[in-house]
Parts: sequence; C-alpha cells; structure tokens
Amino acid sequence: MRITRRIALALPAAALALAVGSAHAQDMMKLKIGTEGAYPPFNNLTADGSLEGFDVDIAKALCEEMKAECEFVTQDWDGIIPALQAGKFDAIVASMSITEDRKKQVDFTNKYYNTPPALVVPNESDIAGTSPEDLAGKVIGAQGSTTHANFAETTFTDSDVKVYPTAEEYKLDMVNGRLDAVIDDIIVLQEFLDSEDGACCKVLGTLTPREDIYGPGIGIAVRQGEDELREKLNAAITAIRENGKYKEINDKYFSFDVYGD
Repeated sequence: MRITRRIALALPAAALALAVGSAHAQDMMKLKIGTEGAYPPFNNLTADGSLEGFDVDIAKALCEEMKAECEFVTQDWDGIIPALQAGKFDAIVASMSITEDRKKQVDFTNKYYNTPPALVVPNESDIAGTSPEDLAGKVIGAQGSTTHANFAETTFTDSDVKVYPTAEEYKLDMVNGRLDAVIDDIIVLQEFLDSEDGACCKVLGTLTPREDIYGPGIGIAVRQGEDELREKLNAAITAIRENGKYKEINDKYFSFDVYGD
C-alpha cells in the first residue's frame, strides 16, 4: 500500500514538472536568422551543407545570450532584404553595412564589426595606386548590391565596374585574368589571397570608406518596427563584448579586433 501511495503522490509532481518544462520551452524565443552563405570568412556553406564563419558564430553567441532558439536560413544576397520583409526570417546576420538607403527598408542594431574596403590586383599589375586616376580605364569587379559596388561606381567613374551575384564569381574572373582589380572588405580579400587561387594576386591598398556609402559599420537588420528584438540584440552584442565571447570568436578568425573604433 505504501509503495502504491508513493507512486500516486509522485505522479502529480512529475506532471507538474513536465508542465513547467513545457511552458518554459514555449516561452523560449525562437528566431530565424538569414545569412548568405557565400562570403567567407564571415559566412560560408561547407561541402556538407553546414554554415560556418564569423557572422554565424556571432549569431549563435547572441542567440545563446538571449536564450533564444535560432535556426539559420540561407538566402541569395540580392533577395535578402525582401526575404526579411516577407517574413522568411527574423534578422539578417550577413555582414550588412548600416546605410541610409537600407535604413529606409529595415532597422539596424548597433554595429558588430567594422573593417575597411580594399583593392586587389594581379601580381603583375602596373596599377600604381588606389585613386580614381590610377584606375581610369580599368575593369573593376565587385559583388552587386553591396556598399563596395556602390563605392566603386561612385568613385571610379572612369573605370568599368563589373558586378557579380557573389564574391566567388568575381574571384573566378580575377583568377582567369578578366579583371584588372576587385574591391571588397579587406578581410574577405585577404582570405582569398591566402587560398591557392589567390596566389595570382596582391593587395593594392586599403581605401578610406565614405560615411555616406559605408555608414558606421556592419549591423544586424530586422524588420522596421521590431524595436523589442532590435534592443535585445543590442543588449546581447554589448554583453558578448564584455564577457569575452566576442573576443573568443574574433580570435578564431582574425589576428586583430574587427570591431573597429
């Protein structure tokens, strides 16, 4: 009889624990994170379909800090803002510069990194400098719908700026001798130069980013009016900067602090 009674008493307690656990799971924030998956070392799809990179690790750290359950969704760069607006995901963590034009379509968190653009040219190039005059008449490659393409088209007005859907495609044309120069983030270009294919080329120089084009840095985009989510992400960015998690991720990929000034 005592054993039966103990079992009977234990059942309501177990049911209560199960109910509390279920309620906790339901209360956990669930987010879908959009990223490109074609911009190493920031975000990249591996051969087995996994996502890796600085953006991905930062997003995971932010989700952990917010105690959120996060799922990643890959999206071509050209359609990434429309996909966010359509509800395909809740936030974009994909090395997106905070610009005035984009702020007309989405809201941004504070920056989570800020690195300068640069130009890469073939090893045998006779281009002497990074000024518009130095690049006059040259063909410059850039990924389309990016601040780098915008900067190139606005600055190198006497050059032929050729845009590509992804960074991988302009790299291929560079390797095959179809371009005189390419413009992108210095980190992305250095990653390319450190690869076997990148042995073709060298850094011509870094560029001073124009505030009106590049904005204050790279942020996380959310739908306009999603103030609660934006502020939670801002708090999480501050927290991982302070608790050492950001530095741990930073040092996994880079030899200096990419957060910037």
